[in-house]
Amino acid sequence: MTEERFRYLPDTAEDEKEMLAVIGVDSIEDLFTDIPKAIRLQGDLDIPEAISESELLTYMRQMASKNVSSNDMPIFLGAGTYDHYIPSVVDAVISRSEFYTAYTPYQAEASQGELQAIFEFQSMISELTGMEATNSSLYDAFSSLSEGVALAAAVTKRSEVVVSQGVHPNGRAVVKTAAKGRNLDVFEVLLENDVTNLNVLRCMVTQDTAAVIVQYPNFFGSIEDLAAIKAIAAEKGAQLIVMANPLALGLLEAPGNLGADIVVGDTQPFGLPMSFGGPHCGYFSVTQKNIRKVPGRIVGESVDLEGKRAFVLTLQSREQHIRREKATSYMSSNQALNALASAVCMAALGKQGVQEMAQLNFDKGAYFAQAFREKGFTVMNTSPFFNEFVVALPVTAEKANRALLEAGIIGGYDLALDYAMPNHLLVCATEKRTKAEMDKFIEVLEDSIHE
Repeated sequence: MTEERFRYLPDTAEDEKEMLAVIGVDSIEDLFTDIPKAIRLQGDLDIPEAISESELLTYMRQMASKNVSSNDMPIFLGAGTYDHYIPSVVDAVISRSEFYTAYTPYQAEASQGELQAIFEFQSMISELTGMEATNSSLYDAFSSLSEGVALAAAVTKRSEVVVSQGVHPNGRAVVKTAAKGRNLDVFEVLLENDVTNLNVLRCMVTQDTAAVIVQYPNFFGSIEDLAAIKAIAAEKGAQLIVMANPLALGLLEAPGNLGADIVVGDTQPFGLPMSFGGPHCGYFSVTQKNIRKVPGRIVGESVDLEGKRAFVLTLQSREQHIRREKATSYMSSNQALNALASAVCMAALGKQGVQEMAQLNFDKGAYFAQAFREKGFTVMNTSPFFNEFVVALPVTAEKANRALLEAGIIGGYDLALDYAMPNHLLVCATEKRTKAEMDKFIEVLEDSIHE
């Protein structure tokens, strides 16, 4: 069987005739007689004439070739989706039919492989975050963040949320949208340079604050002082929610060790391609005392009747499919395939590999920033940062990105979009970026400024 065969099987004229006869009508038009003619399409659609499959495939390939990806150009755009190394074993495992077609494994006896894969994912994320329990995944970091707010509000029975402006703009937007339906008030804390302003935070956290939210590293790449922020939150009995990059946790102190109550994030840096922005894979980690309020699935380890190790879905009485009106959350699904990809990636890298990969990101970011400084550019970050940082430019970020693209480089994130900083560019250097690529980036910027 060739690749082209059986891709599309249209109904023949005879097939249509047989189906219409069974229904009892003479033509397809007769199926629409109940729709008034005044609102029905008169004439043909204004679309090109049909072409053959081979012609269509050629046309679509030509259209697709106009796209530019990180396979064609070095990319310095981060801001939540990153270009990282993905071991080839990841695709090999997730392409296996027993995983690729898997849905929520309700029947444990028939799903031990899938359940074990999820259990391993949970275990590795718990180790990285320093938390006691992790769920089987949610859609992405932002849905996880919103669910974290819901958990904090339920635990504290309070109605206010304080979020740092160092949290990803999309994350803040999702929190605000969900807060309306939950009758929660959301307040934003200003930044001091590139990190959360602790003095302002201290004034904003009150006895009505359910949660304080920070990102680690934050949207500008800088590393927040979680211990200090925890002290401010704890003084008023508020929960500390940390949205953390799991790769960075291979180098940074785990949020759980610094007092976080809820840690959420996205495992996209581990084994998930950028794919023009998704799909991603959110994780959700908590302390043991809050495990019954965690949204989504949790896989636990048990033993079977013969005393052998076995895996099961656990604590299901808190879930929507069992108690809809009393469920912890409306979330009743997960990203099992993407979670598997991240688990395979982490396992392939190993503990030392994850640490080395994180160190490479830190080192390359440091080199890139220093190279900017040496050329007279101002790096806005005054706090330690991970693999991305903000550069001030004498031209708009839009103009800079246009010049970079013309030179075959995908530039950074234009901070005019969310922070009213038109001359500031958020750039990212992952382990895949080379010295030559970084040096060329700065060279192109210099040339564009002097034009």
